[in-house]
Amino acid sequence: MLRKRIIFSLIYGDGKFNQSRNFRLQEVGDINWLERNYKFQEIAFALDELIVLNASKKKKDIKSFSKVLNRLVNDVFIPIAAGGGIRSMKDAELLFHNGADKLVLNSVLYTDKELVKKLVKKYGSQSIVGSIDYALSNVYISDGLKKIDLPLGKYIDYVTSLGVGEIYLNSIDKDGTGFGYDFETICLVSKNIKLPLIIAGGAGNDRHLIEGLRTDNVSAVATANLFNFVGNGLPEARKRILEEGINIVSWSEVVE
Repeated sequence: MLRKRIIFSLIYGDGKFNQSRNFRLQEVGDINWLERNYKFQEIAFALDELIVLNASKKKKDIKSFSKVLNRLVNDVFIPIAAGGGIRSMKDAELLFHNGADKLVLNSVLYTDKELVKKLVKKYGSQSIVGSIDYALSNVYISDGLKKIDLPLGKYIDYVTSLGVGEIYLNSIDKDGTGFGYDFETICLVSKNIKLPLIIAGGAGNDRHLIEGLRTDNVSAVATANLFNFVGNGLPEARKRILEEGINIVSWSEVVE
């Protein structure tokens, strides 16, 4: 049986890292603030992966984002997925060159499926994450600003057909609330998803992570809640998840 995963998502926008609530961004601090408060080099053992998303509203400058990514991943020895603003093969190459192990694709899934297929062909399905933002049964792209004309279930099927390796399913309504994941929708659509499924939007404490990891067909839980998991929040959450007997990697198993 595949191990389940805990993922932390960082939301980057216009030079700062942000707390997001229903896709409205609140600036928290720059890369210096993040390094002081999170020290990912030290708490990486509490995570299985890190996702870094460029949600800049003004302009998604892929070069500036890649420099921040390069600094962030220094000495962080867990897989890093990065996305936001990828519009060409060169954009993808730049992120891989600066520390990304995977790409996270969102709007381009809908606007340029040929590019997605080229990326899958060159880098492999395992390196491509299909990110889907939704509210109720509607799917949104362009940082949640544009609704597309496919309902959630059919859009998931469409994204799967492009050859991505996993699905990152993010609830706009639950985003940043800390009230828990949108299990009603997750349970409804997950039974038809054949790929590893990452759920996001709503996690505010370890109980939410545990409930998510216990949900059928969910492969990983993600949280972007900077405040609720500051300090030793992530290591403590992983400890409690292990105590619950959930099938995630124990750090003691790795070092042995």
